This record gives sequence, structure tokens and C-alpha cells, in this order.
Amino acid sequence: MEKSQAKPFEVGNAVFGDGRLTIIAGPCVIESRDHALMMAREIAARTRKAGLDFVFKSSFDKANRSSIKSFRGLGMDEGLEVLRQVKTEFGVPVLTDVHDVSQIAPVAEVADILQIPAFLSRQTDLVLEAARSGRAVNIKKGQFLAPLDARNIVDKARAVGCERLLLTERGVSFGYNNLVVDMRSFPIMREFGVPVVFDVTHSLQLPGGLGDATGGQSEYIEPLARAGVACGVDAVFMEVHDCPERAPSDGPNALPLERLEPLLVMLRDVHELVNSRSGQNTL
Repeated sequence: MEKSQAKPFEVGNAVFGDGRLTIIAGPCVIESRDHALMMAREIAARTRKAGLDFVFKSSFDKANRSSIKSFRGLGMDEGLEVLRQVKTEFGVPVLTDVHDVSQIAPVAEVADILQIPAFLSRQTDLVLEAARSGRAVNIKKGQFLAPLDARNIVDKARAVGCERLLLTERGVSFGYNNLVVDMRSFPIMREFGVPVVFDVTHSLQLPGGLGDATGGQSEYIEPLARAGVACGVDAVFMEVHDCPERAPSDGPNALPLERLEPLLVMLRDVHELVNSRSGQNTL
């Protein structure tokens, strides 16, 4: 399938849509200032060594949790201050979720990319306000949407002038407590003329699979990530943690930090091979 040409754009010192592979990574939720800074430092060092652009991702609030008992984060004020410190100390752009129209203005003062969570991807007011913010926007395609349905999301954002737009695949619901990734999704969504991101770790969630928490299958991160990069995605999104078994959110599907560097090298090499063979003309 022919690629529709996405217009490249910069977000800080990271670039999307110009043929390179960019990494969006970090812990699911901001657990503490020290932990976020440590993770940003370690991931930045590994992406730099692999020669890949990097955007740090972590959420100040995880509004969509399985249980009322689940840890949600530090809250917006404290969380944004942590993200500000990450930007200042490591010189990397940052991405975080917004869940409500009222959050967009204060979050846009700090975050370089505003992320619309998958379950909110059809919330028109939220999408439009984020698109008007002047920041880049990453919209995760809902688990309940077919790839072609995501064109309407792109059209909403573009209707108010947003051109720095990313569209993310994170799996689709397949029966109870399971997600699958249809690899056709990547060339289909690439045809909308926007850079496409593969959220590999969320695609390996087992939603509600632990009863009062979400399970996951992190053992399949590497093969799934390789497959997505071979399909021609512009960026890979991964939740990474130094100790997933102690992570307060999404530990079962997080990539252990110790496995990050070899995976980045592999993804870089697969990306280079695919581009060299295809001439970047086909997926």
C-alpha cells in the first residue's frame, strides 16, 4: 500500500513523520519526583546510545483504573512540576494525558504533547480543545474502534487547525479481558497523512484480567514491537519500569528497564532494514 505523505513536525528535539523512528517511553504514572527523574535519565541514555529520538511519557493522573483502590498518581499540580523538572534537567520533550477540557490549558503550559486516552478518543470537546492548545496532540485509537474509524478523529483535530497530530494504535478488544493488534491498522491509519505510533505495551494488557486490576503479557513486547516497526510505524510507545512487579500501575505489561537497550537496538536495525529495502515508498 502506498504511504500517504505525512508532514514532518518537531516536538522539542524529537521529530515525527520524516522517516525516522522515535521512541515515546516512561513509567505509566508519576510515582514520585525521584523515580520519574531516574527513569527519564536512564531511558534518555539508552535512546541516545541507540541513536533514536526520545519523548518522556508519564501520567500525573490515571483516571481510568480498574478499582477505586488503584493508585492514580501525584495529581496535576505536583505531577506537572515533576514533568517540568524532567524537561529542564534532561532536555527532552514530555507527554502526558489529559482527561478533561479544564486540564488542557495548565497542562499545555508544561507538556509538549497532550495525549487523549483511548477511552476518550471520541470525546469531541476534549479532542477539539486539545487541538486548539498549540501543543502537539497524540490521540490513542479506542479499543472499540476499527482503524478506518480513526479518520473521523483526525478530521476533528484538523478542523480547528491542528497539524502536529499523532495517531496511536493500542490494540482492539477481542473477547473478554484481551486485546489484539491488527497489523493492517498501521498502513490504514498512515493513509490519513499523520505519523502513526504503536503503543506496544498497552496492546499487551489484559484489561480487568486480575479482577480488580489489569493484567498483562510483557513477555511478548519484543516480538510485537519488531512486527510493528516492520510495518512502518513512525514511533513506538512503551511503558518502561525499573521494577515492574512493584509498579503501582500497569506493571504486568510494562517493559523492564533492563530489557530496553537491546530492544531499542533491534528496533533501530529493523527500521533501517525496512527503509533500505522499501525506499520508504511502501509499507
